[in-house]
Amino acid sequence: MEHDDVDMGGADNNEAELDDMKKRLKEMEDEADALREMQAKVEKEMGSVQDPATGAASQNNREEVDSRSVFVGNVDYSCTPEEVQQHFQSCGTVNRVTIRTDKFGQPKGYAYVEFLEVEAVQEALLLNESELHGRQLKVTAKRTNIPGMKQYRPRRPNPHMGFQGRNPYAPPFAFAPYGYGKVPRFRMAMRYSPYY
Repeated sequence: MEHDDVDMGGADNNEAELDDMKKRLKEMEDEADALREMQAKVEKEMGSVQDPATGAASQNNREEVDSRSVFVGNVDYSCTPEEVQQHFQSCGTVNRVTIRTDKFGQPKGYAYVEFLEVEAVQEALLLNESELHGRQLKVTAKRTNIPGMKQYRPRRPNPHMGFQGRNPYAPPFAFAPYGYGKVPRFRMAMRYSPYY
């Protein structure tokens, strides 16, 4: 009889645990639904950005901005964007100056200058080899990067290495150390090998 009472108490306990687990499962399902909705919303927003028509428009926009920009090389590391802007102020209205930095925040030594007018680029190109902070600037028109297209540079032979073809040229022996009809035999180097 006592044994039956214990089983009944265990059944009540199991039902309580089952109800508790059902509640938790319901909460988890609700949370998963909310996450799916948020993800769908984000994908919809990202999809509108990654839409091919929008991508083409953004590529055209980038090309238009690049046509109003110049690349400035050999920029002194202590140069500030304001100083670069003042240097190019005579060419036209400077919209933005970007000095590229590495992952530590140190300048890489080059900058991009974006103008409001396309004509200002031709004026800026005249400032090629002008000096800023005692360094000669290299000013060129900015080119537009095409995503996924790497610049191909063929490997140049190193002039200090001599001719390096696929099969290196082995000159014939200056003298025949083996005589006519004899084949050279190569031996393994004699090394101490305790487990041989």
